[in-house]
Amino acid sequence: MRLDQRLIAEMIQPGTRVLDIGSGDGALLDHLSRFRGCDARGIEIDMREVSRSVAHGLPVVHGDADHDLAHYPDSAFDYVVLQRTLQAVERPREVLRQMLRIGRHAIVSFPNFGHWQLRLMMLFSGRMPMTAVWHTPWYETPNIHPCTIRDFLALCQEEGYCVQQWMAVDEDGERAPWRRSIRLANLFGEQALFLLGRKEDCQPK
Repeated sequence: MRLDQRLIAEMIQPGTRVLDIGSGDGALLDHLSRFRGCDARGIEIDMREVSRSVAHGLPVVHGDADHDLAHYPDSAFDYVVLQRTLQAVERPREVLRQMLRIGRHAIVSFPNFGHWQLRLMMLFSGRMPMTAVWHTPWYETPNIHPCTIRDFLALCQEEGYCVQQWMAVDEDGERAPWRRSIRLANLFGEQALFLLGRKEDCQPK
């Protein structure tokens, strides 16, 4: 599995119900089912990936986050996962709302557009950056809503979501020295992961 998928798996309690949006080849679903005893299922927009997952016995359906989450009932899952897909959906705010309607928790991972390399590339070249994480030319990229870690936190605050856990990592999995500083994480983290709860989870008991 990719680094962010391994970290996501560690956030999920064993034996829980999980919906993975943008499940890709099903690597995370397979891990959660086999090693953590989860009732894990997926939704994927790429029909080739759906076919490959189903051929391996994984419960994956064809669909997309922008249009199909509304068909799921309230609180159908314990965790709803959106892995490296937030920047590619048409309506990120609505997708997050739906995730926390159908799930008790939402786990979101995304590449951080605030990383220092991207800032320098844009400053000195005046062009959209190309890196190992942002590797598709601007005219072909599916990423229509790139955001920074601070952008995402601002959206969570506007919506009242409870940030229960967060981390920023580079592609090698290093987190220090900025694991406790949002400003430094926004500058040095190549990708971010957030575990969110509903508004009432932030309310004092």
